[in-house]
Amino acid sequence: MTKQLFPILLLSVLIDFPSAVSAETKTPWLDKEHVEKRMDGLTEVSGKGPSQWRIIWTKDPATSATVSWTTASKGKKHHVSYQMNVPGKDAKTQSVVVESHRDGPYSGAEGEHFHHVRLTGLKPSTTYRFVITSDGQSSPSMHFTTAPSDDREFHLLFGGDSRSGHFARAQVNLLMAALAEEDKDLIAFAHGGDYIGSGKSWSQWSRWLSQHELTVTASGKALPIIPTRGNHDGGPLYDEIFDSPGSSGKNYFSTKLSPQVALVTLNSEISAGGSQQAWLGKTLQSLRPEVRWLLAEYHRPAWPAVKKPGAAKKFWVPLFEQFNVDLVVESDGHVIKRTVPIRNEKQDPSGVVYVGEGGLGVSQRRPDRNRWFLKAPGMAGAGHHVMRVSFGKKELDYEAILLDRKVADRTQLRPR
Repeated sequence: MTKQLFPILLLSVLIDFPSAVSAETKTPWLDKEHVEKRMDGLTEVSGKGPSQWRIIWTKDPATSATVSWTTASKGKKHHVSYQMNVPGKDAKTQSVVVESHRDGPYSGAEGEHFHHVRLTGLKPSTTYRFVITSDGQSSPSMHFTTAPSDDREFHLLFGGDSRSGHFARAQVNLLMAALAEEDKDLIAFAHGGDYIGSGKSWSQWSRWLSQHELTVTASGKALPIIPTRGNHDGGPLYDEIFDSPGSSGKNYFSTKLSPQVALVTLNSEISAGGSQQAWLGKTLQSLRPEVRWLLAEYHRPAWPAVKKPGAAKKFWVPLFEQFNVDLVVESDGHVIKRTVPIRNEKQDPSGVVYVGEGGLGVSQRRPDRNRWFLKAPGMAGAGHHVMRVSFGKKELDYEAILLDRKVADRTQLRPR
């Protein structure tokens, strides 16, 4: 395939980021007492009512979504009622009630059950308000917005490695809620894996799920999750929690986020070659002529800032370069990084940019800044953060946002 130029319009480099010590009006999550109070106020998994709510996106987020939650026991009747958000006081709306499609006990739990309602036939770019009900007890009213079917601008959050720093994880979740509340065009969150320390521990997953409630805004806006499996996420609970995204045992899939934006989610915890590699080649080949922005996400980095390269470097990177993927999001390293554009193992303006590597709560490491692909115009640093990507017609804007809301890194890409 002919190379195409990949200009980078704006670059910045940051070294290390000190921890913030004071709270401001726009950053209440920097205040220890505030965060502890919010953590204490999370919905308990008890009684008959729902808790640990989440929305899951996989293949077709313009017309479908899965609403999932937890109950303390099996229960008898579980459903979601939803309606479109119609402006105007006199607007008439009709609620739709959908019974749960999949229910079961969490592996290793003490009776707690998962429930999944798969909503279909939704309208693109539409805000849906919903309530979860289990055995007559209901959740707060929440809402989410479906992905667009036109070429409008929208924004996504990315990040990985929320597993071990529970207080910092709560802080990042509150930051994400603030970003979502302020930005009507921010519609979803792609998690790069390593949610918890041990994928077979229900108690760890339960804490993560409860803390995930902190990402819901004061107005009830909930960001759907596009899930990725990490190396700490082994075991059956991942599929029970996220309704087997990309099918059990595979957990890889592509998400058409708009007619011009696609995200390919890969599983670095199974063979990167064989059927997954073949699927990736066919998927990128079919998507590249259709979309302006083509992204990939997985856990173990091909171009790491700390560790050795994962199998993605051998099996996936050649396909990323062949089909001119615009941006690849990696996790696992517990740092902030952005590579130079890479093609054929060297810096090339037509190459692929890799960002990451996990700052949703895990303790941060020091990156190896001597690696050639991290030197200017690349960058490397450390600090709890979330990445925001904005998809426009003329540019893709990427930024890494720290807990104090400072932008640690920013770059802008043009369509190929």
